Amino acid sequence: MSGDDSGSKVLLMGKSESGKTSMRSIIFANYLARDTWRLGVTMDVEHSHVRFLGNLSLSLWDCGGQDRFMENYFRSQREHIFKNVQVLIYVFDIESKDKKKDMDYFTESLEALRVFSPKAKIFCLIHKMDVILTEEERNRVFEQRQNELKRICMHLDLQCFRTSIWDETLYKAWSSIVHALVPNKALIHKGLQSLCDLCDADEIVLFEKATFLVISHAHRKEHMDVHRFEKISNIIKQFKLSCENSRSQFSSMEAKNENFVSYLDAFTTTTYIMVISSNPNIQTAATVMNLKGAREHFEDLIK
Repeated sequence: MSGDDSGSKVLLMGKSESGKTSMRSIIFANYLARDTWRLGVTMDVEHSHVRFLGNLSLSLWDCGGQDRFMENYFRSQREHIFKNVQVLIYVFDIESKDKKKDMDYFTESLEALRVFSPKAKIFCLIHKMDVILTEEERNRVFEQRQNELKRICMHLDLQCFRTSIWDETLYKAWSSIVHALVPNKALIHKGLQSLCDLCDADEIVLFEKATFLVISHAHRKEHMDVHRFEKISNIIKQFKLSCENSRSQFSSMEAKNENFVSYLDAFTTTTYIMVISSNPNIQTAATVMNLKGAREHFEDLIK
């Protein structure tokens, strides 16, 4: 792909075969996890220009992780690679046999950012966590690695996520990454909270239309499942793709049982919205009318 420096510059880095290109393809190119084995190894830097929420442009630099490329990034290409970076996404393969070199490369990346992009946000993805079978062990390994990375980062803006292409953790991480780049975040959340009250909903979730990443959410009742947004995102995106593959049109859907009603619909030109309510007296028609009334306001906010 041809390089393009316009838009928010996002560096995707990590050792070769750590899973960078697979996760990028799942999020932005609609790959299924089972199909990512077909992807080739990234050579040097592969640029892609991604539209998000219509007007938000991401200039994604997928940096090949072979040693010869990594050495070039820190030597002959240092300023070119690390200048004007808004976000660094560094992927650590939990199966890596050379942890020391992984940490050394990450440290060099931080040093380059301090010089050329000191305000960059840093996200570390501890990847392929599905290979660790027990939840207790996953938590222990993740906490240990996260503490090590935070010591290296010191005062830099760092967030860590444990990820796998086989579950909802990948969507959780990338939703947080993209959310950091969305303008008007506070106003969007405030508007969703008002809409949640107006609809007498338990919760409202706003999804980006192309990727189904979570943009924002508001709630009036607490929910125990902290991964619910990403689970929904994953399920709905796959269902939407299935509809497209069968040449069916996907617009809205409703699911209900004796405990709740969930309504999903296209909202603005670049988003979908899901409204969840446990109030049996709330009619879907009333929810649809409230969403229709709020649509123009949110269209302006997101633009």
